[in-house]
Amino acid sequence: MNKANKFPQPPGPIGIFDSGYGGLTILRQIRSLMPQYDYLYLGDNARAPYGTRSFDIVYEFTLQAVRYLFEQGCHLVILGCNTASAKALRSIQQNDLPQMDPQRRVLGVIRPTVEVVGNISQTRHVGIMATMGTIRSATYELEIAKLHPDIKVTGEACPMWVPLVENDEYDGSGADYFVKKNIDDLLSRDPQIDSVILGCTHYPLLLNKIRKYMPSGVHVIEQGFYVADSLRDYLNRHPEMVKRVTCGGTTCFLTTERAEEFQSKAAAFMNESLTAKRVYLD
Repeated sequence: MNKANKFPQPPGPIGIFDSGYGGLTILRQIRSLMPQYDYLYLGDNARAPYGTRSFDIVYEFTLQAVRYLFEQGCHLVILGCNTASAKALRSIQQNDLPQMDPQRRVLGVIRPTVEVVGNISQTRHVGIMATMGTIRSATYELEIAKLHPDIKVTGEACPMWVPLVENDEYDGSGADYFVKKNIDDLLSRDPQIDSVILGCTHYPLLLNKIRKYMPSGVHVIEQGFYVADSLRDYLNRHPEMVKRVTCGGTTCFLTTERAEEFQSKAAAFMNESLTAKRVYLD
């Protein structure tokens, strides 16, 4: 797909990509808000996690996934992964899309969250809890500084949170230790924090633990609702893209891991049983 395409491509589903399972929390919220569209979810579970990988590798893997979803007919792809959004989105938007197909779009999950935090924080002190890769990228700090230069941002890497979720330990006693430790560490570095962004799409499964140890006066910001609301607004402002999205109310799931394993773990994120197909990226 490139500028040489002379014929319009038929409409297709909205693509949702994540390195693993976390993007399913984004898909769930989007589908709840806009059930009329068709969705195609792709999880690169065989190569997850992305959080500890280099910028170059995350970019390479994410671009492969975007190309694959385009080949499946998607005109609009959402990177339902903070690490991919932080390390790959800008390069894909600026360098690759003009060559692949300038009519297609790739959107991330960071910007919609950043846009709302200014209306939520009263103290203007905000915490970010995310993977090591997202924290090291400083993407949240940079994006918040653009829109809300008066906000002070403090990041806390939570390297054990994703493994806890993906190994079905998010309700176990082991989760209590790591969730409490990371929250305490974050707030000890800036006691004025009144809002904390959960900068990883896996983290909603830890909400019971997070709310247990987060002080009552601190607002916990989940991404799913804000990403879904932002996508709805985007489609309202771009009717030409709506024409490129099919409306059958269906959802298909693809994974680079064994389909049976994906189905078993994904059910916890979607709150429903599902059927997946294994695919290969290159």
